[in-house]
Amino acid sequence: MAKDMMTRFELYQPADIAGALELAGKLGPDGWLIAGGQDSLDWFKDRAKRPGAVVDLSRIESMRGIRETDSGLEIGALATVTEIEENTLIKSRYAVLADAASRVASPQIRNVGTIGGNVCQDTRCWYYRSGIDCYRAGGSTCYADTPEGMNREHCLFGADRCVAVSPSDLAPALVVLDASMVIQNKAGERTVSAQDFFIGPDTDIERMTVIEAGEILTAIRIPNTWAGARFYFEKVADRNTWDFALVNVAAAIQVENDIIQDIRIACGGVECVPRRMSVAEDIARGSAKNEETARLAAGSAARGAVPLNYNHFKISLLENLVLRAIRDS
Repeated sequence: MAKDMMTRFELYQPADIAGALELAGKLGPDGWLIAGGQDSLDWFKDRAKRPGAVVDLSRIESMRGIRETDSGLEIGALATVTEIEENTLIKSRYAVLADAASRVASPQIRNVGTIGGNVCQDTRCWYYRSGIDCYRAGGSTCYADTPEGMNREHCLFGADRCVAVSPSDLAPALVVLDASMVIQNKAGERTVSAQDFFIGPDTDIERMTVIEAGEILTAIRIPNTWAGARFYFEKVADRNTWDFALVNVAAAIQVENDIIQDIRIACGGVECVPRRMSVAEDIARGSAKNEETARLAAGSAARGAVPLNYNHFKISLLENLVLRAIRDS
């Protein structure tokens, strides 16, 4: 198979959301929406995806920018990861998102890649990305979940035929900030919480988000609820630059008189969706913010984990990241 050579496609560059939605509906399954293109172009070059038409959203100005609102912040889906990383409002009020953005890929990719593209990107499982007919690609086998399968980077939780994980570094940060995802279609606009935006293979094995055909993620809204809280983000990967997370953790904690009043923790790299550490949150909430609380809560992080042949190390990694998120935030 020829690699690094895209097949021919028609290119459309609408100037507004209405035009993009019209094209998406008209083109149907043969159309492909593209923002920064960092994920899409890999698919095209490897010829694993061969759309007949590509709808480039980059000229839609209403999907750009970072705007302060009465209730918080609105981020256009076309805002680049670098803009997220460097924005003063985000750094001062929602630092966990800026910290997560700073760990995405490389500076060159952050300059082009968008927040919308980052949260909508498909999984990185190499069996699936290579065009093999696994469950996610419509086949009848998960090649990673076999005695011979290479699954070091795959999931600990939520496997249902597919054991691939969400690759987004920004997703856990948006979940802990209780962000809302703004989705538009021809009928209008709907909003979905960041936690509900991502879906697992038990819901739909061929999608990783609730976005349906003919819909576009146009913006992300972050409420004031967690503005100025104590934040923590850490990513562990094989390489410091470009690589995807083995496990990452994002946390938002509100503390008063050394007591944890409220807390949200989410981890990536362990499930097909960003995983809320709900039990750890319940243990920590209302407790003193100290080493003992952090260790007790972290001990629950891997409860229910089902490791694969080569990813047992993720259990202790997950527990230690949760511990540090509570102790060091």
